Amino acid sequence: MANLKNVVDYLDDYLKISSIPDDCSNNGLQVEGHSEIEKAVFGVDACVDLFDKAVEVNADFILVHHGLSWRDSLKRLTGLNARRLVPLFNFGISLYGVHLPLDAHPVSGHNARLADMLELRNRSMFFNYGGADIGVRGSLSTAVSVKELAELYDRKLGSNNRIFGDPGQKVTKVGIVSGGAGHDAVAECFESGLDLFVTGELTHESWHIIKESGLPVIALGHYCSEKPGVLAMMELLSKEFKIECQFIDIPTGM
Repeated sequence: MANLKNVVDYLDDYLKISSIPDDCSNNGLQVEGHSEIEKAVFGVDACVDLFDKAVEVNADFILVHHGLSWRDSLKRLTGLNARRLVPLFNFGISLYGVHLPLDAHPVSGHNARLADMLELRNRSMFFNYGGADIGVRGSLSTAVSVKELAELYDRKLGSNNRIFGDPGQKVTKVGIVSGGAGHDAVAECFESGLDLFVTGELTHESWHIIKESGLPVIALGHYCSEKPGVLAMMELLSKEFKIECQFIDIPTGM
């Protein structure tokens, strides 16, 4: 069992949730439940399916990457907002959301963990978003085809990624930005002389800049690209606080 305040203080400090001033997420404790935590569950997205599963497994703490509170949202606790909050308040479940700080964390962040999977060397942070560099770039020890790297990610993440560009192209210099980084990240990768861009999802507006740059892109899917940091936080809290932890996989296919 762990004290809620101790866990929240630890997370706030470890993730440095105040370090990215322009994050649209209200990072940190978003819903306060029981003062003690016996079981924690972890997921990518705050949603009723996740909350209902937390109730089913008797959890009293949830950590997600995409929380419920964004900027000045939740002004009225009616309709869908009420439906989402009911299981949390009825069963005393706390909700902790962490957005850009979990993208950017140099050890436990999504991008750091995606870089670990490729064993990238000579790493540095890049791609400023929300007032902080959130992406990771680095180099492979040997040149590898885009297809081989995509297959590696599929095995490790359970993803079904898409390749834009030549799958057979050999690459060594890789940039990674999870989620929906968009064409600005594509442009920065190209201008930085990188060989490959790894991300979550792309929008329509990214198509032409990818084609014109000749930069191959692996799109893992937004959801799959943002599981690694959540899993890393689960491992960390289990170790630090000796509480029962469980990841709840609710893939969106996007």
